[in-house]
This record gives sequence, C-alpha cells and structure tokens, in this order.
Amino acid sequence: MRAIPVCMIHVDDGAFLAQVDRIVHSEELRNSEMQRRLLKFLADKSLLGEADNLKEYVVAIDGLGKSPSYDPRQNSAVRIQIGRLRQSLAEYYRTEGKQDDLMIDLPKGHFKLTCVSRSASPESLPPPSPASVEHGWGLHLTSTLWNRVLLISAIFAVILFGASSLLEQWRMHTAAATSFPGWTSDLQELWGPIVDSKLPLVLTIEDPLFVELRSEPGVYYRDRSLNKWEDIVASPTVAALQHSMKSSELQPSRYYTAFGEVEVAYHLGMLLGPREQNLSIVKTSQVSWKQLADNNIIFVGKQDIFFDPQLRDMPLELQLTPIEQGIHNLHPQSGEPTSFMDNYTTAPNEEGVAYSLVTHSSGPLGSHDIVSFTSSRSAGYVGAIQWFTDPTLAGQLVAKLKGANGEIPRYYQVLFKVKFKDDVPLETTYILSRTLH
Repeated sequence: MRAIPVCMIHVDDGAFLAQVDRIVHSEELRNSEMQRRLLKFLADKSLLGEADNLKEYVVAIDGLGKSPSYDPRQNSAVRIQIGRLRQSLAEYYRTEGKQDDLMIDLPKGHFKLTCVSRSASPESLPPPSPASVEHGWGLHLTSTLWNRVLLISAIFAVILFGASSLLEQWRMHTAAATSFPGWTSDLQELWGPIVDSKLPLVLTIEDPLFVELRSEPGVYYRDRSLNKWEDIVASPTVAALQHSMKSSELQPSRYYTAFGEVEVAYHLGMLLGPREQNLSIVKTSQVSWKQLADNNIIFVGKQDIFFDPQLRDMPLELQLTPIEQGIHNLHPQSGEPTSFMDNYTTAPNEEGVAYSLVTHSSGPLGSHDIVSFTSSRSAGYVGAIQWFTDPTLAGQLVAKLKGANGEIPRYYQVLFKVKFKDDVPLETTYILSRTLH
C-alpha cells in the first residue's frame, strides 16, 4: 500500500480508511446519511489525489447525490453540508474520538481531508515522499509545521519580554477561534456579544397554545392565529367544536412544540454550549420581563408569539415586523417592496417559500442582547439558523452585515427567503438587512 502523506506519520491506506469508517459509524454521524456519504466521498478523492481539483458541482452530484440540474449559484447545499461535516468532525474528536490517534479534519475552503497523528512529534516526522509531492501534500505539511514553529516562537518572545498585557489581549481575541473546534472569527463576530457577556443566556423555545377539550380521550385543538387564552375563549370556532364534542370544560395546554424548534435548539446548543457556561432553556410562555431584563435571550419560534408581547415594546425602532403571512418592510428603500409575502401549501404537500426574520435587539432597559429567529413556518428559522451556525455561511453573512466602517452593527435585523419541502429547508437566500437604532 502507498503512504498517505497528508498524515504527520506514514500511514497506509487501510489505517486511514479505518479511521474514516470509525467516524462514519460513530454516534455523531449516526443520524446523518448525507454527512456519512460526503465523508466517504471526500476520503476516496483525497486518497486518489483528486480532492484539490474538485468542483462544487461534482461534489453535489457525486458526493451528495443531487440531480444534474444542481446550480451552485442558486443552491448552497454543498456549502451547508461541508460546514456541517466540519463541525461534526470537530465534535467527534471532542467526545467519542478524543482518544483516537489519527485526527481527520476538513480545512475551511477545501474539499481535501487532512490527517494528523496525535503521537507524531516534529523530530519523528519523515521527509515528504515523492508521492507527497505528486499529490500536493508535502507543501501543506511543511507550511503547517512552519506556521506552528513561528507561532510558538512568537509566544515565547512575548513571555521573555514580559509583555503580559499583550499576551492577554492575544489570548482574548483568539480563544474563541482556537479553543473550540469549528469556531471561526466570523462566528465570533456574530455571537461575540452573547458568548463574551458575563450575563446568563436563556434559550427560549416556542410552546404554542393549544386548547384541551376534556373528553375521553382528550382532544387538543390548535388555531395558529390564537395565541392568547382570552382569544381562544371568545373564538366561535372553539365554541362550535366544544358544542360538537359535548365538552363543557376547556383547558389551556402548552405540551407540544414543532420539530423545527427542536432542531434549531440542537444546533444552538452544539454551537454555544461549550462556550456559554450559564445556558438554560425556558418555554416562551414562562419568560418574564424580569428575565428579559436580567439575561441575554435567544428566541426560536413563530413570529407573533414573541414579537407581539415583547419585542415591540423594546427601546429600539424595528425596521421589519412580522405579519400573518410574511414580513412587513416599514421603511422600504429604492426598489424594495413594502411586504415580503410567504407562498406555500400545507397538508398533504407542505412546500413553498417562507420568509424568516432574525432580530438582534437590546433588552427592555437598553442593555443586554435579545436575538430572535422567527418565521411562519419552522423551515424558515431552521434555514436562518444555518447562516448563523455554519462557518461558511456565517462568513458570507458577516461580509453582508459589515458597513462602510468594516464593523457589524451592534443591533440589526436580517431577512431570509427559505424554499422548503415537508418543512425541510432546501434553499435559503439572504434578502436584506437593517441597522437598528
């Protein structure tokens, strides 16, 4: 077998593929057929020395099984899945793979897998083989080691000269990007106000209001336009249903939530959990004004459940607000519509387009941070959260949010258009953003 020069010690194909297979069958990738397929595809291409020349279209067709009509300019599926795979690899080595000798990674901006041995030392590293040069691995290895040497030298120089304050500044600015796998400078720009704050963080998940009609067995009814108990009691539809069920007793119930909220909570927990030591999850119906004033808040759910009673009373003037089937543009700029309207079908075929609004605002006292991911469909905020958790998409978003001064606004709103089917986002497009004052 030929050696794999990407590794820091000579490892044959069998050892490399065995490590790939171990990750493919890990708990981290157990529920993601797409990531397992993508990892095996990239491993094969890396072995053959073809990964450097891969195009996004080829990865989509051969790696992800997309149709030949796939257009990278209109569809970000490859970039999303690559970002997810990169995060899954980092999480695997943080948990069940923390004792593995071979560490496989997918560097940002590349389709080529890298392989590092934990046990290798600079003294034990062999010179690049001819195969290394042939496949382009030798230059990557040399530059990587040289960068490490330079970094170590720089740190010792700082210590020797007693510049403790400079070292502390360096540590503060790079900790988020280096201490946690998958955490990039772009993610730091988006989430820095949250993770660098000393305040507790509350993740609040929509718990929609149902009405329970006491009967045998119990019947639960949900009208998406009714989010207050007094509106349910006054509803003619509920009264007619109560009459037909011969039920004299109505009770509020918040027992259910949608799968989309669970998926977003999972992604946020994976991203922020290792960095935020004081993170808790609370039902939206249980969030008080005291909590809004004393904590940083992230909300996920249907728009009017959170916007109506809370965000509309915040000190900042909103530029975009939800309406029943879309988003209202309060101050349209040249060429912009006054409203962005959803267009989708529901059961039996749930598909179409829904707009998603992300609002980063201040708390009721003008301090703290409140970030909300809202839409009329759960696919909307699932699509939006991908732009805030995937390193590649986060880089694109940061570039769009930065103004003439090269900085992201302290508070802002972002509008996305999400094409979905069966509540799964197929394509998420950035539409516009606004600075809040």
